[in-house]
Amino acid sequence: MSSLKITNITNRTGDSGPIISGITTVSGTGNVKLPSGTTAQRVGIESGSLRYNSDTNNLEFYNGTQWLTISSTDRGIGYRGVFGGGAITPTNSNVIDYITIASVGNATDFGDLTTLRTYLAACSSSTRGIFGGGGPGPSNVIDYITIASVGNATDFGDLTAPRDRVSACSSSTRGVSGSGNSGGINFNTIDYITIASVGNAIDFGDLTISRRSTGACSSSTRGVFGGGYVAPANSNVIDYITIASVGNATDFGDLTATRQELAACSSSTRGVFGGGFAPLSSNVIDYITIATTGNATDFGDLTVSREALSACSSITRGVFGGGSPGTQNVIDYITISTTGNATDFGDLTIARGALAACSNNHGGLL
Repeated sequence: MSSLKITNITNRTGDSGPIISGITTVSGTGNVKLPSGTTAQRVGIESGSLRYNSDTNNLEFYNGTQWLTISSTDRGIGYRGVFGGGAITPTNSNVIDYITIASVGNATDFGDLTTLRTYLAACSSSTRGIFGGGGPGPSNVIDYITIASVGNATDFGDLTAPRDRVSACSSSTRGVSGSGNSGGINFNTIDYITIASVGNAIDFGDLTISRRSTGACSSSTRGVFGGGYVAPANSNVIDYITIASVGNATDFGDLTATRQELAACSSSTRGVFGGGFAPLSSNVIDYITIATTGNATDFGDLTVSREALSACSSITRGVFGGGSPGTQNVIDYITISTTGNATDFGDLTIARGALAACSNNHGGLL
């Protein structure tokens, strides 16, 4: 049989025939075309539903609780977390290294960023990782990598304004950066890029307050920015945006503790914020339900108290890497859907703080 073509299959109400039942094998050298549509067009959800998502360019299935991606990037490598840049006393780093999130073990060298920099931000689609901003300078540089490969980063474009101590989050198509600092002046700037293209960032709107050193995470629809520094003190403010739109952020609630230089990651439903400086290095982990608003809830503790760390995730596991004081190579992880203390994962290739991280399976991609 060279191809397979079936027409006039019954719908769920049985209105037309014939009814095909008891099939265990379909053979052929052709293909079967699945239902296709955008994330917003998901309808008639039943456990085991399978479709092609035209927003993410991936197959996905519904497990009875949430849509899970069958990603083209997971070609035997597992879902990857990638860490880039940072501070290596007494200089800055362009090092990129990666881990397989579902495993444990030490990170592996990936390549180099286009420039040495620290206090930068990262976000990602299921295929491409983006690194933007940073210091010294500060910088407006944006560069990108292909997460499933290894190699050096490539120039993408520029942020709307040079700044360091910036954070970022993303959906499957759009990366959004917020907050930052330049010359001691805090920013409320939010700007965005289309991840699959190259080019300069575009103004999105403003955060509720000007601040730097926030943590950011996302679902597929909503980006959340938490904590930071608002002169002359640390902040517990959380605010949110709708990623697909433009406009100013809206108040969400408060973190469990005021702190800056924290890191955040997410599943499709829950955002997790870890570490920070408050005013000493913190091991606090707290969480929010992204689709709602309200104050954060205690989750547990990191294995080591630290600030200027980074975080990335799969849809089930959050990973925190690096940090200060000094420079640290610590990587630890949590199961996002539960609560509890973090567990040791392994080590970065080099100890460093003020780095950034992203992955090809985070909560913004579903």
